[in-house]
Amino acid sequence: MMRIRFLSALALALVAAIAPAAAHAATVTITVRQPDGTPLTDGVVLVDSAAAPRPVPRGPYAMEQKQIAFQPHVLIVPVGAQVAFPNRDSVRHHVYSFSKAKRFDLKLYGREDQRSIVFDTAGVVALGCNIHDTMSGFVIVTATPFYARTDAQGRVTIPGVPAGAVTLRLWSPSIRAAGNVLAQAATVPAAGYATTLTIRR
Repeated sequence: MMRIRFLSALALALVAAIAPAAAHAATVTITVRQPDGTPLTDGVVLVDSAAAPRPVPRGPYAMEQKQIAFQPHVLIVPVGAQVAFPNRDSVRHHVYSFSKAKRFDLKLYGREDQRSIVFDTAGVVALGCNIHDTMSGFVIVTATPFYARTDAQGRVTIPGVPAGAVTLRLWSPSIRAAGNVLAQAATVPAAGYATTLTIRR
């Protein structure tokens, strides 16, 4: 009987310890506008928090070459993710990047063949094709688990963010700033946080 009471007390203590953490997780909603007021699509919003756990790659992740384009144009992956680069076109592609976060060179390969790359450093990886100069794409490698890509309305909703001080980071190739990034400090209350970010000219 004593052992059962001890285990029951231990279980209650664990629930009490976990419940406050869960209660302090908030939902962050960000709407991003371009200078003319229209929504920004394919922008990347990252929420940096000192209380954030390290993101875990869950995959699979893929950056297709399809219709002579990288699809999706912007792919977000956590640090350590392995990304496949399948060729869905009837022509060959030669994918490369000279980016600081990841330099690589996937030499010519044809239809329904693929190569894979592990992205082990956070940052922006710009993609190109040595055969098709019009092709461009981006892999955003993140060290925070709180991230999303803006939709057609320029909006992201990111659940589970720890309440407290955070840094909001917005990335887009249209942003004229170092690294194409805008950063803004914010305080996230437990009830949730919503704001609109507007890119300036």
